[in-house]
Amino acid sequence: MYYHRVNNKGNGNGHEKGPCGGIKTDNFIRFGISADARLLENFDGLIAAKGYANRSEAIRDLIRDQLVELAWTKNNDIMVGTITIVYNHESKELTKRLAGLQHQNHANIISSLHVHLDEHNCLEVLVVKGKSEKIKSISDRLIGTKGVKHGKLTMSTNGRGLY
Repeated sequence: MYYHRVNNKGNGNGHEKGPCGGIKTDNFIRFGISADARLLENFDGLIAAKGYANRSEAIRDLIRDQLVELAWTKNNDIMVGTITIVYNHESKELTKRLAGLQHQNHANIISSLHVHLDEHNCLEVLVVKGKSEKIKSISDRLIGTKGVKHGKLTMSTNGRGLY
């Protein structure tokens, strides 16, 4: 993105103006947002509830979240995530099928956690890493296994290229 000096005198103050009106200072760009007062009021409530220090940090997190989601859906990059499943462990065939699927995909399942929720139900959390399409495929197969009561893929990023 091209920026030009705000005062056009080049006094070395490090402030430049972008084509969309943002002011660049070192690695940060200041810009304004217009929003309905009610929307902003609700957003401020969300910021307070989540403990953000300010609107800027909350907006940065929203931007990062959208960039991670885009990477999962478009780029087929190397990503990380978790697959969480809840199932009844008393079904021996289900337990065998789940273990088999995990062993078949051992290169992408880098860690697992098994929790006994009660005398019948178990929770497994699998930490996965790999191309997003492969991770989604593994998740779909695990969650779609007959007998799994609930499952969810939580997508995240390896952190590269995210600021």
